[in-house]
Amino acid sequence: MPTKKFTSLPDLLKRPETLVVPGGGTALELRLAQLAGFEAGYVSGYATSAAVFGVPDVGLIAYNEVESNVRAIRGATDFPLIVDCDTGYGDIANVQRTVRGLEQAGAAALQFEDQKWPKKCGHMEGKLVEPLDIAVARIKAAVAARSSKDFLIVARTDARSPLGFDAAIDRLRAYKEAGADILFMDAPYSREELEKTAAALPGPKVANMSETGKTPLFSAKELGEMGYKIALFPSSTLRVMVRNIALFLGDLRKTGDSRPWLDRMASLDETNEALGLPELNAIGDKIRAA
Repeated sequence: MPTKKFTSLPDLLKRPETLVVPGGGTALELRLAQLAGFEAGYVSGYATSAAVFGVPDVGLIAYNEVESNVRAIRGATDFPLIVDCDTGYGDIANVQRTVRGLEQAGAAALQFEDQKWPKKCGHMEGKLVEPLDIAVARIKAAVAARSSKDFLIVARTDARSPLGFDAAIDRLRAYKEAGADILFMDAPYSREELEKTAAALPGPKVANMSETGKTPLFSAKELGEMGYKIALFPSSTLRVMVRNIALFLGDLRKTGDSRPWLDRMASLDETNEALGLPELNAIGDKIRAA
C-alpha cells in the first residue's frame, strides 16, 4: 500500500483551493484514486450498490454491508475517506451505531441524507424526505456519537425536488445549527441554484457532479469560484467501468479474441503494481533476509 503521509480532512478543507474528491464503490477504485494523486476519496452508496452488489441505489444495502466494504477500502488505501451512509440505516440508535462503527473502521467523514427509507439515488425521480424534526435529530445523533471533532459530519438534503429550492436551503441551515460540519444540497437544477446555495449557507459545502444527472457539470475551478470547498465526482469511475467493460465484452462475445483491446487494458505487471504486489514482495524479501 502507498506510504505517503496524508493531510487530514479538516486540514484539507482549510486550504484555499477546492478539494477534488473522486468516488467509487470498491477498494480497487479508491486505491487507484489514491495512486492517481488525489488527497481524499468518497465511498459512494450508488457505486457500492452497483459495483459490489450489482443492484441500483434504491435502499437495497444495509449498514453491515457498508461497514464491511469500508473496511476493505481502508485496508487498500490510507487517504481520508468520506463515506456515504444514506439515512443512517434507521433511527437515532442506528445513526449512532453507524457513526461509531465507521469511525472505528477508519472513515474521516460520514454523509447523512434526509430521505425517507427506502432511499433513492439523489438524481432519481420520486424521492421523499423525512419531516424536518426527524432529519435534524439524525444529525444531532451523529454529532453526539463521534469520538473526535476531526471526524466530520456531512449533512445532505434531497428536498430540492419534492419541496423546492427554498425549503432545501432552510433544511441545510437547520442541519448546520444541529452541528453538521459540511453542507450538501443534492441535485440543484441549474448554475443559478448552485451559486445561490453557496452564497446562502455557512461553512464548507459540497457540489455533486453526477454526470447526466439533474445538475449541470462544472470544473472544480468553476465550483470553487462559486464558493464550494468540495467538488465531488461520486460515480464517474463506475460509469467509465460500465461503458468500457460492456464494450469489451461485446467485442469478445463477437470475436472470441481479446487482442484488439491490448492497448486499452493494463498489462499483468501494471495491474499487479497497482495492487501493491512489489511492496508485498519487498516486505517478504526483507523478512526472509533478516
